[in-house]
Amino acid sequence: MSEQQITIIGGGLAGCEAAWQAAQRGVSVVLHEMKPVKYSPAHELHSLAELVCSNSLRGISLDNAVGLLKEELRRCGSLVMEGAEATSVPAGGALAVDRSLFSTYITEKIEAHPLIRIERGEVLNIPESGVVVIASGPLTSDALAAALAAVTGDRLYFYDAIAPIVYADSLDMTKVFAASRYGKGDGDDYLNCPLNEEEYIRFIDELNRGEKVPARDFEKVVHFEGCMPVEELASRGIETLRFGPMKPVGLLNPHTGHEAHAVIQLRAENREKSMYNLVGFQTKLTYGEQKRVFRMIPGLESAEFVRLGSMHRNTFINSPQLLEVTQQLKSDPRIFFAGQITGVEGYVESAASGFLAGIAAASMLESKSIPVPPPETAMGALMAHITNTDAKHFQPMNVNYGLFPELPGRIKKKERRQKLAERALLALVEWRSAVINAC
Repeated sequence: MSEQQITIIGGGLAGCEAAWQAAQRGVSVVLHEMKPVKYSPAHELHSLAELVCSNSLRGISLDNAVGLLKEELRRCGSLVMEGAEATSVPAGGALAVDRSLFSTYITEKIEAHPLIRIERGEVLNIPESGVVVIASGPLTSDALAAALAAVTGDRLYFYDAIAPIVYADSLDMTKVFAASRYGKGDGDDYLNCPLNEEEYIRFIDELNRGEKVPARDFEKVVHFEGCMPVEELASRGIETLRFGPMKPVGLLNPHTGHEAHAVIQLRAENREKSMYNLVGFQTKLTYGEQKRVFRMIPGLESAEFVRLGSMHRNTFINSPQLLEVTQQLKSDPRIFFAGQITGVEGYVESAASGFLAGIAAASMLESKSIPVPPPETAMGALMAHITNTDAKHFQPMNVNYGLFPELPGRIKKKERRQKLAERALLALVEWRSAVINAC
């Protein structure tokens, strides 16, 4: 067993998974958790791995990328998946857990591991030496956030302003047209959804009437003018959006030869252009209302959403600028990041990020090559996204099949997802074997 040590900051899902994976590889770990000495505004339990938003880890079917991610983690010996299965409650096609039992299960496993020591109390600074995994989560304390701002060159964000993302193959291209404003760029950098005056007025009316998600006390912030919720702009007057994110100027509709009354632009979310986000449409509408209202947009009547919009407090770094695919800080490779602070969204994604960070940190300590999961796997696709996407427009993301390398040929959507899952699990076999043999 190695006498060297890894310091992990944060006892959430990512931190616990990272600690477990490193310790299972014979590396000593000090896991720092500030509870119960100090609590974030959203936490209540003194135990580790507290689930604060929902008790659901989402779907289990391989038709859904998060179901595939769960299966990969399960096959690779994830502590979080072990705990979730041991404390599950009936939830139909989803994996849901008893929150208290789940947190207790993870805490007891971590406390019982001979190579893991838990230290309670707030971490104010990043250690100046040694291997460190930062998994402090979306509600990182102010003092640690200041320290992170220093090591990341202020490429640290504190608030999500997320616009919805749709799958490209769910758009009605008989209504949508490709064009960049005034013909700039490649000409197809954006897709455009034109609205006539009647459609525009009806859309604004529904934006104003739509049910909004109330902000929690610690999320009540003054929005910057550059990232206002779209419904807030709509409430300022009927013409506000037409002179903002829905301005039609410089966009000729090839179907009519004229500018529309208003246009909603969709920008490619990835290089493959399999996903598009609604430009300027960050929102606090409830998920149900987003689907109802945004499907009123011409071309989006049958839109399938990769991710729905939101605006909430969330500390995360600009991972594409800062991190290697191993989640190491480019400017200081002894520092790893894991969990939501990297820009992954969701419980399972956070656990996967921690899983990989723990293995990577242990491998580095023992001078072994760091095993990077193949991009065909859910873990690999997620890591490729957060470290190799457009840094200028980077926003947190759940795992989804739009992140995976494309399959050759034209395949129906359901069959495509099945084949992507089959390919991923085949690719996982060799990688998992390499990881296990490296222990």
